[in-house]
Amino acid sequence: QVQLVESGGGLVQAGGSLRLSCAASGRTFSAYAMGWFRQAPGKEREFVGSISSSGAYTRYADSVKGRFTISRDNAKNTVVLQMNSLKPDDTSVYYCAAVFSYGSEDFRYWGQGTQVTVSS
Repeated sequence: QVQLVESGGGLVQAGGSLRLSCAASGRTFSAYAMGWFRQAPGKEREFVGSISSSGAYTRYADSVKGRFTISRDNAKNTVVLQMNSLKPDDTSVYYCAAVFSYGSEDFRYWGQGTQVTVSS
């Protein structure tokens, strides 16, 4: 089992940057691919991006491609979402999640979320 805790959210002006971190507990963190999702009020949860267990592969939603980068440090049990050139439309609660197989949609473990607000 994996427990996830996000941090790093906050208020930022459009065009700015934020770095979200997700700290994982458990010795099996390196076995899981990790994903980032977001959900704005009144909207469905949206896939942001994911990274394979080794960190060798990443993929992103078209809406964030070229602006967001996911990385991980398996020695520190952390995954990071670096967000640049932020837009007001990026305002959401951001969640990290763990899945056993990269490319699978069966994300079994979720963090509690961190709020990101981008002002215009």
